[in-house]
Parts: sequence; C-alpha cells; structure tokens
Amino acid sequence: KMFERVKKVLVAELGVEEGQVTMESNIIEDLHADSLSVMQVIMGLEDEFGISVEDDDVKDLLRVKDIVAYLEQHVK
Repeated sequence: KMFERVKKVLVAELGVEEGQVTMESNIIEDLHADSLSVMQVIMGLEDEFGISVEDDDVKDLLRVKDIVAYLEQHVK
C-alpha cells in the first residue's frame, strides 16, 4: 500500500516512530523535518518508487496525504 511505503521512508529518513506518521501529518510541523531532511525524504521517495520529483513539486509535498496523492499520480 502506498501509505505504508511512504511511512517506511519517513521513518527511515526522519527517525520518527511509525505511530507519528498519519495521512494528516505535516512533515515539517508534525515530524520536525528541516529543509535538508525534506530533501532526504524526497530522495528516499525517489529511490523507493523509482521516480524523479520535480523541484517545483517539492513545496506541495508537505502533508503525508499530499505525498501519497502525488505518488499515486506519478508511479506507474
């Protein structure tokens, strides 16, 4: 499931507990990512899903549900 895979990347990259990651989580406000860790998350997602995320799209990928929706559109 897409959410489970996204959660796995967030836990690995941000060192948060699985229980902290929900569809409503904001990776900056709730999971305390800074700009560097946001980029690490994006790179982790790119590796996990075999896609490339455009720089312009990154600013829209702050809530877990937005990341999941983005991946559902872009992952073949």
